[in-house]
Amino acid sequence: MMQGYKLIMENCRANARYLTEILEKTGRFKILSKDVGVPVVAFSLKDKSLGHDEYEISDHLRKFGWVVPAYTMAPDAQNVLLLRVVVREDFSRTLAERLAQNIEQVLQELEAVHAQINTVVKEILITENENDEVGAKENSKKIHDKRRRGRHARHPDSVDKTKGIC
Repeated sequence: MMQGYKLIMENCRANARYLTEILEKTGRFKILSKDVGVPVVAFSLKDKSLGHDEYEISDHLRKFGWVVPAYTMAPDAQNVLLLRVVVREDFSRTLAERLAQNIEQVLQELEAVHAQINTVVKEILITENENDEVGAKENSKKIHDKRRRGRHARHPDSVDKTKGIC
């Protein structure tokens, strides 16, 4: 009986190592788990400046049927955000490859979405800048008109002497 359990756990650890290798080859992840004990693969994004995080990856993986939790570490290391895959008996090399492909697909989708968002934000900023310039020109014209009209535009006692009762 013990021999069967040992074989199952060795197979799980081998599949966890295989998933780790696949994720490392992408160059996108830092592997946080050790290759001892429970067959778990914990990993985080290397590049945090991409506009997405581990929580988004976890959420998007659900559409492929994967439950890959994302969470922070204990209070002393709460700035570390990670994804975790527990490799079970039914998790094969084929599933490891499929998960890695789905992770890559999710990353590409998130990068495309964030690129679109960045484009829209840039367009909005350019439009706001142009509007600010137009607004500044309009304000400048108003100020100039008021100055040109001089005292008559501001003083309540000023009356247009050409119109009215003589």
